[in-house]
Parts: sequence; C-alpha cells; structure tokens
Amino acid sequence: MQNNITGSELVKMATQEQLNNIRTDIDWGALGFSYMPVRSHIRCSYKDGKWNSGVLMNEHTITMTIAATCLHYGQAAFEGLKAFRCKDGTVKVFRPDENARRLNLSASRILGPEIPVEQFCDLVRRVVLDNIDYVPPYGSGGSLYIRPLYIGTGPQIGVAPSKDYELLIMVMPVGPYYKGGMKPVPALVIEDYDRAAPLGTGTIKLGGNYGASLKPAKIAKEKGFPIPLFMDPKTHQYVDEFGTSNFFGITKDGVYATPDSPSILGSITNKSLQQIAEDLGMKVERRHIHRDELGNFAEIGACGTAVVITPISEIVTADKVFKYGEECGPTLQKLYHAMTGIQYGELPDTHGWMFEV
Repeated sequence: MQNNITGSELVKMATQEQLNNIRTDIDWGALGFSYMPVRSHIRCSYKDGKWNSGVLMNEHTITMTIAATCLHYGQAAFEGLKAFRCKDGTVKVFRPDENARRLNLSASRILGPEIPVEQFCDLVRRVVLDNIDYVPPYGSGGSLYIRPLYIGTGPQIGVAPSKDYELLIMVMPVGPYYKGGMKPVPALVIEDYDRAAPLGTGTIKLGGNYGASLKPAKIAKEKGFPIPLFMDPKTHQYVDEFGTSNFFGITKDGVYATPDSPSILGSITNKSLQQIAEDLGMKVERRHIHRDELGNFAEIGACGTAVVITPISEIVTADKVFKYGEECGPTLQKLYHAMTGIQYGELPDTHGWMFEV
C-alpha cells in the first residue's frame, strides 16, 4: 500500500499533535543499533532525465531487474544521518544538507544524476514526519537513524552507468551507542589490507568501500580489537582512517589534528567537531599524520554518525603500542557533550545545523 504525499505538502512542519505522538510499545531504554521495521520508507525515482517528487511506501522490500547496475557494477552509494527529539519537544535532523552534498559527490563519481539539495532535505523531512512516533523520547539518549540509499536500477550487461536510479530513504530508532559512559577501546593498525586505492573511491560513500573493510575488521576483532585503523594505501606511512570512522586526535599541546588524505571519506561528524573545537578556542590542523606521530597524542577518537566519538585506549602496530588511557579524556568528553548538546537542543545551534521537521 502506498501513502502518496504531494509536492504541496513538502514544506509543512510537524503539528503539535504529531510531535506529542510517541510509541508506547517500544522499550526505548533497550534500543541498540540494529534494523527495525517502521511504518514507511520514501522512494524517489529518476527516469527519463528527471527525479519524481517521491512516494512514501509501506512495504519493506524492493523489486528490480536482475541486470541492475547496482548489483553488477557497484552503482550504489548511501548516507547516514539522524533525527533527534529535542529538549523543547521539536524533532530536528542534524545537517541533512551536508549529507545531500556528499551523496551528490558519490553520485557524480559513479556517473549518476545528482539530486537537488532542497529536494533531498524535503524527502528526509517527509519520511521522518511519517515515522515521527518512532523518534525516541528526549532523555532516552536515542535518535532516529536515517539511511538514504542511492542505486542504479536500470539493466546493463556491458560496463556502463544506468539510465534509471532510485533514492530510497529508510529510518529506524536506535539507542545510544554507549550505555554507561564512553569507554575507550583498543585499535589495531591493519598492515596487510587497504580500505581504498590511492586515487580510488575512498573519498565517497560507496557500498563497495565497506565491503572491502569487512575482512580486515573481522581479523581485528578476532585479535581482540573492536576497531581497525588503516594507513594510507600508497605508502602505509600515514594515518588514513578507522574502518568505519574518521581519525582525529588531541595533541599533547591541545591541537585538534585530523588526516588530510585523498583516500578518506569526508566525515560530516568530523567537520562539525572541527568547528566546535575552533569555537572552544582550539587550534585545528588538517594535515598528513605520520604513523610515528601516534605517540604525540594525548587523546584519540574515532568519529562518525552512529557513535559521534569512540575514544581509543591504545593503538597497536606491528612493532609498537601507543597508549592513551583507559578513561575517556577531558577534551573528547567536552567535544562529545558539545555536539550532542546541539543535537538535542540543550545548547544553542549557533551555526544553523539543525533542520526542523
């Protein structure tokens, strides 16, 4: 069954009745970070050279040709962002315009059509609004995770881009990544595998990039390390990023440093943390970080949408161990609370990052 929403309704904001609607059949305190079927997803189709306005769909499956380019030639990209039920009762999404721009970078790299930023944000608003009762209550630590999926759906047997595309946006409630505090975890430097090629697709969010990280992540976990850390694929001498998160560190003299590399994903979380660090009066450096410099950091974090910040207790290489402590450092805590404070409406949104539903 389809729930059609016309273009004239795209700009409507949530009513107070909708904002007050919170499901009572979910144990919000027990939520993890896993798939949960909800009321609907939204599907926007590109055909004959243009995107349609999008349709809310109640089913949880899709049908496509067996020759679709997303299945054969990797024309598949995705994004991740979140909606929050804020302190004042409103529901807001964190920086969806940035996700739209990053998705368009991915689309252009695989020769797919871009989608207007405003249309992307309206699609996000519509699907969040239709599932607004699944947004966890304020104070639970949860949020509504939003996963846009961009796929080539047209048939091609020769290696060529599709003529048709789908943008599907699914949502699901997730709990706080940390239950009981930010506990640092150890990371293992991966010496035998690369996440991406030196001039390949590491800078964009393609599904295939994550497929390449599965085996190294499994190897790291089997050795007792929840997080793998990749060096640059060209020389293996400079820090690139963690398996699914950007790398950043606080040097012993208080500088926020993060790698500048042509093979890592441009993290919206990292970009936001850099701005917050500057707001707090910190110096921010985006530069090459040699692996021997890992001993110069007082605190190191892995950052991304799912967790915001994962503190790192130690980094283990083939011949060295760099330790950063078994408790989350004060600067990481300050950055984490500043970010989540903005997201939940507890601190002023001075940069206009929050998009109201």
